Amino acid sequence: MPLVGLSEFFYPSPQRVARAFGELIQKGILPVYVRDSLVRYAASIAIGVVIGVVLGVAVGLNRLLARLLGPFVNFLYAIVEGAWIPLFVVWWGYGVEVIVVLLVYIVFFPMFFNTMVAVRTVPQAYVNAVRALGASRWQVVAEVIVPAALPGIITGFRVGAGFAFRGLIFAEMLAAKTGVGYLIYEGVSNQHTARTIVGMVCMGVMWLFIDRVYLKPFEQVTIERWGLLVTPEGQG
Repeated sequence: MPLVGLSEFFYPSPQRVARAFGELIQKGILPVYVRDSLVRYAASIAIGVVIGVVLGVAVGLNRLLARLLGPFVNFLYAIVEGAWIPLFVVWWGYGVEVIVVLLVYIVFFPMFFNTMVAVRTVPQAYVNAVRALGASRWQVVAEVIVPAALPGIITGFRVGAGFAFRGLIFAEMLAAKTGVGYLIYEGVSNQHTARTIVGMVCMGVMWLFIDRVYLKPFEQVTIERWGLLVTPEGQG
């Protein structure tokens, strides 16, 4: 039923939303849009995490590199991702490239800063102990510094993943012809607000799925793997 005398264009009823959901499933539109959004998100997260961690470790270990790159990274950090979109569209047009580059940009900064700080706060006693046993520089980095910095790296990962998901929906509204963000935008543009509601519900469900099925288990397994979490069994 319409609310406060307005048509269902403004307040689509649950029945209308359910019909729109059924139509999108029946036509195969919604599964394709959800798949496209998840693929873009996963690819962007992977690229952003790798770049952020590698540069974060390098800058965290090398003070000269920190002096050279620090001001430049801080300069870029001050330029919010939305400001880049017009230039990205000029360079690559409307499409997947703009979305992926934008999400990598979003993920990079929390990964970089959290990794850099975590590396710098690794106790020097850990490093000295392993060096005294004859470990090479690479072994110190791989077997001591990175594992000890994992709590900070994981924090950056979770923050970056959350920001990137919001960025995904925003970018798809502007630069995509498929995806959940495009569905939300296209629904309003074509006066199919029931489809917009379907897109918003999918957005929430997708994030719950990503958080519960991937992020939290990954966080738990990673921390337990490196002995950074005291389990109830361990407490006993």
